[in-house]
Amino acid sequence: MASLNKVIIIGNVGSDPDVRYLDGGSVVAKFSVATNERYTTRTGEQVESTEWFRVEVWNDQAKTIEKYVRKGQQIYVEGRLRTETYTDREGKERFALNVRATTFQFLSGPNDRQEGTGYDAPAAAPQAQPAPARQQAAPAPQPAATRQQAAPARQQAAAPERRREPDPMPFESNSGDDDLPF
Repeated sequence: MASLNKVIIIGNVGSDPDVRYLDGGSVVAKFSVATNERYTTRTGEQVESTEWFRVEVWNDQAKTIEKYVRKGQQIYVEGRLRTETYTDREGKERFALNVRATTFQFLSGPNDRQEGTGYDAPAAAPQAQPAPARQQAAPAPQPAATRQQAAPARQQAAAPERRREPDPMPFESNSGDDDLPF
């Protein structure tokens, strides 16, 4: 049976990365990322809650994190959840849930310390992905003049291959919520 362990986080870096160079030549960078949720309760009270995630990145990606990531920056992190077991100072066995990042992307530049839309990262900020790229990266933003000049060329090139896809069928459910198995 197939299984999946994947987490995606978009949030703000909560601490400068702690980078360690290990004896075997490996490098690990650890840092925290905070996500925020805002909602209104039934009584009309505005509530904001913050969830913290511990993220670890290894080897070449860790070196990139060391070089470019600072507290307050917005970052996209994709990876796997991993449970770490350790013994605390009182001798009790503890568990921590960490994210081992496989892909990340900077959503704000090194000098951006405030929350924003984030998707207009400067071209100088690198993007780190696993060695075999499994997904195609979005094209880099172009200046408005370049986009306007390139648009007619794209339209001409795309014109011969243009096929109309059939409209999707709307989903109609004849059952109520009472039929759900959960």
